[in-house]
Amino acid sequence: MKKKPLFLGLWTFAFFACYSPDPFVADYSDHSASSSVETAVGKLYPVDANENDDEQTCNPSISQDTVNFPASMLWLNFNKLIVKGHDEGYSVTNVDQHDRLTVSDTANNVKWYLMIDKDKGECQFQDPEWSTHADYIVALRGKRFKSDQSCSDALDYGIFAVRTSDKKKFWFYEKGIIEDATPHVWVDPSAKASEGGDDSTVEGFFGTKNVRLTYIEGDKDPQRKIVFVDYANGGKAVRLQKPSDREDWNIDSPLISPDGKFVVYNMKKGESSWEAYIQELSGNSKAVKVDRTKDMMSDPAQPHWFAFNGRLFVLWTDFPIGTSKMQNRVNLMVASAQDGSSGRTLMREIRLTAGAPSDMAVEWVGENRVVATVPMMGGRSPDGKFLSTGTDKAYLLKLP
Repeated sequence: MKKKPLFLGLWTFAFFACYSPDPFVADYSDHSASSSVETAVGKLYPVDANENDDEQTCNPSISQDTVNFPASMLWLNFNKLIVKGHDEGYSVTNVDQHDRLTVSDTANNVKWYLMIDKDKGECQFQDPEWSTHADYIVALRGKRFKSDQSCSDALDYGIFAVRTSDKKKFWFYEKGIIEDATPHVWVDPSAKASEGGDDSTVEGFFGTKNVRLTYIEGDKDPQRKIVFVDYANGGKAVRLQKPSDREDWNIDSPLISPDGKFVVYNMKKGESSWEAYIQELSGNSKAVKVDRTKDMMSDPAQPHWFAFNGRLFVLWTDFPIGTSKMQNRVNLMVASAQDGSSGRTLMREIRLTAGAPSDMAVEWVGENRVVATVPMMGGRSPDGKFLSTGTDKAYLLKLP
């Protein structure tokens, strides 16, 4: 997002860097979480919600840690919080928008959180995403340019990773990043940080130099590009080429593949036109479009990778014709919303070959499969049992 006052951004930007046209007001009453519902699509668990409330939950990201945070979701809050099982450091009064990262489970218990540090001039988090490595989360931090500024003024953003085990941070960039950079981090899956390591270095913090970062840069939307940084090879930033004939489209949420060699992402023109692409993390690579097949209602929205038992899939949402935004905007607990009329979650197997010609680098296997007849945009858990979604309403879905 452009450098402009926060509240202006709240009204004008309504995509996955999650803003609301009508900011919510804090609710300090004693709410209890809604109960789960058994449905034809599986068991639905509302996240940060009560059936009589209409709060919005941002940036859903399914937990990649099935040991410490099973059946859980990472998300950003608005001004209202309806959660359970939190400690004293997680106040549900005087809540500021995006003032914490939260991981909660199917019972709406807060399992992990990270608060902004107001004493250091921090104002908000943006775009949290679970790393490909279960121990790490990456996000943006918005900070005041000057100490006498307000958090409603323009903010300076940086990219950091946080280790869930001890909440220590590593700063890829402390400032100079745009607000809709939507970063993602890949870490060698075998890496384990050693106790007493130098947390100011990539190798000390992650336990390896084999770390890769993607994010979006550019002052104006059509000029923005995906930046790829490979810390095992000197940390030089490489800009990916945009898809042909899409120079005036915007880029959203590049996610790195489990092998660390590709990204999948959306491009959009306006709010109601979007497409999905896969691209190798190389300066001379060409983007490969995820085609809309005849069985799909729309082009793919918010694609994610899903690896299972040595197989790789791309997971995405499609929406009915006429849908104006890539968002879940309905109450999925209602049976009438569970028949695909509000959107669906699809998946297709894929083979990737880095370094191959573009017509061979991406090969689809089999046909699309419908995972759920509801739109779940936050990915699938590594064990395959859960999907998550948010923006506007948030849920965890246990598949049958």
